[in-house]
Amino acid sequence: MLLEEPRPRLRVPPPRERARRLRRRAAARHSPFGALRIAAGRADQALLVALRTRFHSRPAELAAQGLGTFGEYGTGWAALGLAGATLGADRRGRFLAAAAAGPAAIGLNFAVKSAVGRERPVIEGHPPLGPAPNKLSFPSAHSTAAVAGATALGRVAPRARPALGALAALVCLGRPYLGMHYPSDVLAGVALGYAIGRLWPLPPAASPQPEETP
Repeated sequence: MLLEEPRPRLRVPPPRERARRLRRRAAARHSPFGALRIAAGRADQALLVALRTRFHSRPAELAAQGLGTFGEYGTGWAALGLAGATLGADRRGRFLAAAAAGPAAIGLNFAVKSAVGRERPVIEGHPPLGPAPNKLSFPSAHSTAAVAGATALGRVAPRARPALGALAALVCLGRPYLGMHYPSDVLAGVALGYAIGRLWPLPPAASPQPEETP
């Protein structure tokens, strides 16, 4: 009889993180929605394991890693904004302002990360497939910067919103696929990034010039 291979599972977290999770679970058991929160946490972990261990190929991993490099510190989104400023002189100021949304979102994201203190996941036998500047996980900085950058740039170039949204979605999906973040980290990053992108200050749009009458 062939023995079944053990299913991948998350590595036991360090004592500090484990104590934090135990306190959270104890509080959840005494809250009205405690069972729902515990179930959501388990689903979060199961989805992470599935994304990190299934449907993997070398080309797909390289694509996800490339998207991660693009979104690192919001530099890819800043580059798109600078390109827009170069090509669209009539909206140069708005593109330049939107270009700063992604990098700025990284700083705001780190403030939230430091306050929450959640550590990154580690799956036994399946290490993360990308670099990480620190051990903090919630919310995902790549997701925050991606949605903030895509939203701010979409306000300047509405016709590009579908393409910007698709690119941001791929960056976000790549984070748990590479084992860098829990899916809940990504969802929190999406929410934070969308708020930043919508509230990011942009110069007023230039008024169209009136047509000359013959």
